[in-house]
This record gives sequence, structure tokens and C-alpha cells, in this order.
Amino acid sequence: MNGLLFHRIFVFCFIPFLKGVCRVTCMKYLYLLLLICFCGRGLAQEVPQSVRSLLAAQSMKGASFSLMVKEVHTGKVLCDYDAGRQLTPASVMKLVTTATALELLGEEFRFATTLEYDGVIKEGVLHGNLYIKGSGDPTLGSAHFAADKNSYRPSQNSFIPQWLQAVKKAGIRKIAGRVVADESIFDVEGVSLKWVQEDLGSYYGAGSYGISVFDNLYKLFLKSGAAGQRPALLHCDPAMSVIRFHNYLQSARVQSDSTFIVGAPFASDRYLYGVVPANRETIVLKGDIPDPALFLAIYLQEALEAKGIEVEQGASCYRLLQEAGVWHPAKREVLATTYSPSLLEIVEKTNHVSHNLFADALLKTIGLRYKVKKGEVISSFERGIKILRWHWAGKGFDLSPLWMYDGSGLAVTDKVSAAFMADLLCYMATKSSASEAFVSSLPLAGEEGSVRNFLKGSALQGKASFKSGSMSRVKSYAGYINKGNKRYAVAVIANNYAGEGRTMTRKIEQLLLSLFKN
Repeated sequence: MNGLLFHRIFVFCFIPFLKGVCRVTCMKYLYLLLLICFCGRGLAQEVPQSVRSLLAAQSMKGASFSLMVKEVHTGKVLCDYDAGRQLTPASVMKLVTTATALELLGEEFRFATTLEYDGVIKEGVLHGNLYIKGSGDPTLGSAHFAADKNSYRPSQNSFIPQWLQAVKKAGIRKIAGRVVADESIFDVEGVSLKWVQEDLGSYYGAGSYGISVFDNLYKLFLKSGAAGQRPALLHCDPAMSVIRFHNYLQSARVQSDSTFIVGAPFASDRYLYGVVPANRETIVLKGDIPDPALFLAIYLQEALEAKGIEVEQGASCYRLLQEAGVWHPAKREVLATTYSPSLLEIVEKTNHVSHNLFADALLKTIGLRYKVKKGEVISSFERGIKILRWHWAGKGFDLSPLWMYDGSGLAVTDKVSAAFMADLLCYMATKSSASEAFVSSLPLAGEEGSVRNFLKGSALQGKASFKSGSMSRVKSYAGYINKGNKRYAVAVIANNYAGEGRTMTRKIEQLLLSLFKN
């Protein structure tokens, strides 16, 4: 018997006895205490050895770990370790966003971007403006849906030729006004205020706006020389004439780059930090387009002028015109409408490649259902979160473990519990009208997407489908494992561990293989 147990027995049993409580009452105290102690020991012994081994690792000292494994159709718990703890899930949060989007918007939902004009067309001259009216579509010109996946320029089957043809068909040979991008459907808070600085300016930290284009990213091409020298900046694709690059990169004897492109939304300055491999003819970095709406307006104007259509005034966007006090909406006529892929396809791509922009745009689109009260100041992110929470509260979910500040999981302040994730997975697999769409959106472990190397070559390859999440000292997985004729919902989250992320990944693989070895 350990010291703590002896102390409890002494306090609860012998002290009352010494104070004159009858022996029968003391024996009742003793029996109750021993029952509690032995039940506690029994529960502790239910923690699988694989979990205890993981927790015993030196790298887990001071770390937080949470695990929930449930049989989907019965809700029977196979394994529960601290499953109620709120932890940072990273990109696993996308499952909450995409599940909600499927539930509320439907699998066949499509974004529509329209080309419009105001004023009148006389003798080939548009006496007014040409507008790009955005609906929040994050897929416009996306490489993930383009015929040529190696280029971020529009292909011949893209929206730009369609728009040029529509302008020509309308008989417009000159625009007396300007090309204007109308991104007003969302606010200007493209990135969550909870994101950390190192993410701002990166391609994965691209903001989500009422108009997005080319995944809101560009490729920056460099050429490096000897170690210690600064690499040369060659060009961008697409061209980024609005950006001033401040190059603080260094060439080094390394095999891969470790770089940061840092800059704020709408800002024209981008700062390059880190190291790149020495003596390389071509190095490609990726960053975010600072102002996608303005960029697209300029891009379209250049395409029009290349076709001989003159535009008298400089391109602009809603944000700039509204700030200048010269935004005067008027009746418009539609020239062309460009539709996105279906939500079914967008969700599948979001979860397969962990596309932050897609997830954040979906959350904001959900938020369009929220009716802003008079005088209420609320961001597009907040509106989406309000509707999301309202929906799941209506399904009977306990939302106390869910804290969201974006739809992608990039905010380190995002929190969720493994128990909540497992419950969500069970619901989507058994009760949702979009069950098949959601389940199939998760990539197969060891074969596809962001988990193509997870569980690869193991007995669970092809039998498990997961969404992964990772950031500094965060590793998480949530999804399904099929074993025999049963399906299990699995959620595992590790925070604040020491060592490399790939080492943590191997530990989680070993844990899951051990739990499902029989």
C-alpha cells in the first residue's frame, strides 16, 4: 500500500474513530475508500500500454496528449485518454469547417463570380466601369482545379478568356471608366488577427477575401551562388509589380531551403529571411498576393489592353474606393458568370491538401447567414463562427471544448478536444445527409494527400483515412479506421512535445498500430 493511500485511510477512517465515531461507521468509511482506491487503480490499468509508453518518452515531459477512439455506429469507447482536454488542433480544425459547410450549404453549392458593368455602351465605348463582383470564391483560377497544375497562370479554358469574349460580344472596344474589383461581400480582415507573424506573407497564410485568384499566391524564382552570398531574385509568376522585395536571404551548404516571406495584408513590402541551397540555378519560393482583388482588377485590365481594348482610368477595388469616399454603387448589367467547382469537390480538395484559403473562405461563406444587428461590428470570421456554433448546438453538441478564430486551424489560439472531434466524426458518418461526401473527403493514410506518408507500409495503409494537423510543437490526426466490419472514429492531439515533428508522427503511428493490431 503506497503512502498516499495510507494517508487517505488514516484521514477518513481512523481520525473519525479517534473522535468517537462508532466502529461500524468507521468500517463503512474504510470500505468506501478502498472501493474508490481499487476502482481508480482498475481504471488506470485500462490505459493501454502503447499510450503509457508514448507518455513515458522524454520528449513528452511537460507535453499534453489527448486521445479518443470510438466505434462509429454504437458510440462504444475503445480508448479514452484525457479526451476532454482542450488542445491546439492545427489543420484538424478544417474538419469542423468542412463538415459545417456540407451541412449548411449542401454538396452542390457553387460560388459565382460575375463580370458586370454600369453606365451605358455607345458606339463601342462603355461610359461606366467594368466590375468583377466576387462571392468569396477561393477557387477562381486555382491550380488545384486547373488543367495545367504546374502553372498559376490561367489556361485557355479559364475564366479570363471567357470574360474577354463577353466584353467583345457586348461590343465594348473602350472603357471610359475603370476596371473595379468588388470584393465587398466579406470584410477586409483577410487573415485572422490570431495568426502569428511568421505566417503573414507566406503562401499558406494567404488571406481570404471577397475576391481571391490563383490560390492568392505567386511563385518567386531565385538563383543562388556560393555559400554566404545573397541569392538573386529573378522573376515572379504571375508578375508581382506591386511588391517590393527586401532580400535578406543567404546561400548555405544545405539541401533544402528554410525561408520566410513576411509581410502584412495589402502592404507592398515583402521581407525575405532564411537560407537557401548554394549554387542552384533555380529555387522557387511561394508567397501570398497581398491584395487579390486589386491584383485581379489590374490583371484583367492588362488582358483587355493586350486585346486592344483601351481602359482610360487605373484599376481599383471596393476597399480603396470606399476608403476614398468615392464608392457609388449603381445599377449593373451582367456580362458573364463564372462558377466554382461544387462544394463536394472543394471540401475534398480542402481536406486532401489542407488548403487554408479554401477552409477560411468556407467559414466566411457560412457566416453570410448571420444577420448583423444594427450597430454591431463583427468580422466575417466571427460571423462564420457564430453560425457554426449555432448549428452544432442545435445538434446537441457540447461546444465548451471548441474555440475557433478561423476556419483553417492556423491560429494557435484555436482549441478543441479529442472527444469533440470524435463525436463530430461519428455524427458525420452516421447522421449527416452529406455523410458520404464528408467521409470520402478524408485522404487515405499512406496513399493520398497530406497523409500519403502516414502509416505507409503498415497494416493500416488504405484502411484509415485521416486529416492531419501540424505546426510548431503541435501534431494531430482525426479520421476513421476500418477494422473488419467496424468503423472507428479516431482523434489524437499532442501539444508542446519536445523533439522533431516526424518523431512524434512515428509515435502516433506506433500507438494506432498497437490499438488496432488484433
